[in-house]
Amino acid sequence: MTRFFFCCLMGGALLMAAGCKDEDQGEIDRAIIQKYIADNSLTATEHESGMFYVITVPGSGGSPTLASTVKVKYRGYFTDNTTFDQTTGSNTIEFPLSNLIEGWQIAIPLLQKGGKGTFLLPSALGYGSNPPPGIPANAVLIFDIELVDFS
Repeated sequence: MTRFFFCCLMGGALLMAAGCKDEDQGEIDRAIIQKYIADNSLTATEHESGMFYVITVPGSGGSPTLASTVKVKYRGYFTDNTTFDQTTGSNTIEFPLSNLIEGWQIAIPLLQKGGKGTFLLPSALGYGSNPPPGIPANAVLIFDIELVDFS
């Protein structure tokens, strides 16, 4: 069990927060991801970051860098297969790669232009304990991503 305390002075008031973590979230996420991989008969590669991935179409023509703007099609979903975000049909969306969650910053450069892959992100590479509305805290996220283009 990990315990932490945080104290600070703000405008003369002392703020204190305390919390504990029963198990290491990384280990919990890893077990969830490994179960998903086994249940779905995937042959996935583990990245040093803790992300697992399957490149289904390698693509060609080079890979983007963190300084690139990427044009993608994607589907984001949970391990129960519930979609929380996606592009539809032939629609694409463009983002500066440096503005995206860490998992995407790691995943997308593994693709080349035209490439497709499935990326299983532990919560620390997604939104962690402070997610946007619609995503539970510490959720493992799965993304099917097609790198349409980049500049």
